Amino acid sequence: MSTSQDEQIQQRKANLEALTALGVPAYPSKFERRDTITTLVDAHSPKSGEALEAERPETVTSGRILAMRSFGKANFLVLSDGRSRLQVYIRQDSMPDLDFRIFKHLDFGDWVGVEGRLFRTKTNELTIWASRLHFLSKCLLPLPEKWHGLTDVETRYRQRYLDLIVNPDSRRVFETRSKVVSAIRSFMTERGYLEVETPMMQAIAGGALARPFVTHHNALDMQLYLRIAPELYLKRLTVGGLERVFEINRNFRNEGISTQHNPEFTMMEFYQAYSDYQDLMVMTEELIATVARQATGSDQITFGDHQISLAAPFARLSLREGARDAASAKLGRAIDPQELRNRESAAAIATALGIEVKPGYGAGKIATEIFERLCEDRLVQPTFVYDFPTEVSPLSKQRPDDPDTVERFELYIGGFEVANAFSELNDPVEQRRRFEDQLKDRASGDLEAHAMDEDYVRALEYGLPPTAGEGLGIDRLVMLLTNSPSIRDVILFPLMRRRAEGD
Repeated sequence: MSTSQDEQIQQRKANLEALTALGVPAYPSKFERRDTITTLVDAHSPKSGEALEAERPETVTSGRILAMRSFGKANFLVLSDGRSRLQVYIRQDSMPDLDFRIFKHLDFGDWVGVEGRLFRTKTNELTIWASRLHFLSKCLLPLPEKWHGLTDVETRYRQRYLDLIVNPDSRRVFETRSKVVSAIRSFMTERGYLEVETPMMQAIAGGALARPFVTHHNALDMQLYLRIAPELYLKRLTVGGLERVFEINRNFRNEGISTQHNPEFTMMEFYQAYSDYQDLMVMTEELIATVARQATGSDQITFGDHQISLAAPFARLSLREGARDAASAKLGRAIDPQELRNRESAAAIATALGIEVKPGYGAGKIATEIFERLCEDRLVQPTFVYDFPTEVSPLSKQRPDDPDTVERFELYIGGFEVANAFSELNDPVEQRRRFEDQLKDRASGDLEAHAMDEDYVRALEYGLPPTAGEGLGIDRLVMLLTNSPSIRDVILFPLMRRRAEGD
């Protein structure tokens, strides 16, 4: 901490002691506020000075001090409730002596309550002429006024409370996020979906190919995993007769951190009986556009340098066709579709592209790697990438005419995946075989391979009707709708690397 900051802290503490010496409670329990600052600004901003003088509206409000100015006998505070700001006019001859003494010991960042009437100053600024001033809480640490450089960007994430105080855009992001979640919930319940909750601690980490976080239950002496997806539990409910279920869920994956990945993230996952992945494409188009309009007022958005339309219909692209076309363009030769279905030729193509091929990769995994490397970041306008290789989709139903391909899609917007869906595999014999293939991958060192879940296979043996399911990434959708370049911008408290001692 700099000497200047230390001096400011000492001065603020001295001001708090002075207030206490005046008999002012240091941390009062309550304040009866009549109006928020936002309410006052919205209600009275359209009115002229003459109209306010005739009406003389009285108010009792409160907020944090974000500016202080003095011009002789005229003193001004600027208060904020986090959304709006409003000026307060302070004169010694307009309030009790104690209240003016309180003013003399206020600091930038303090919380105060104000009573008074609204008027316009000579510069036509909407202002409260204060008749009473109430001290509510002292800000003991100096507030930052501006953000500069990476260090302060990290401070925004580590100390979100500071970000919210000084950055109104940050608050708007999280207000939009709340609207997104509410809109999703309304969309689903209006269509007959039942909202449910499933375990976050699971004996088997299932429903996705990801590395889990491990914990231990002492009383039961059990190793448990934080869930990587709620999928297998939600499908158990469909087996039980709940034909339409959804969950807005927190998932945990022990993986890397990037602008698109946080170890703890939020998804909405849902399952619909008697449907397939084609049905969910249509529903997803409607869902995305509806949520965008309700949360932002439009289905046309700006993301980075791109103008994106979220109105239906979305583009559609087969994974293998996308991988083939991109590889052909990169290598300058025509690639036959069958080359990506043969392990040896697919590996040769990947190697020529500079893509690593691990020993356990089959042709389907290699084709997927090629697609992810060459195509993903180019899919800016909404695009359904469909028909994935069976090898990378252990829970998806195969196409009847092509056993090496499953009925699955991923939705890409802005260059990254936003949703993943498929027709659910409901054949218990085939599901067991897929799990066993995953166990082989796990034995060869793949820590993200799916574990065997005997109870889930048993549930399928009781009969899962034809069902389609989908997971929608709420964090990533909010990134798009708020034009936020990093997932950390839309998570209130993202996980951060521990700071070195002394930082």
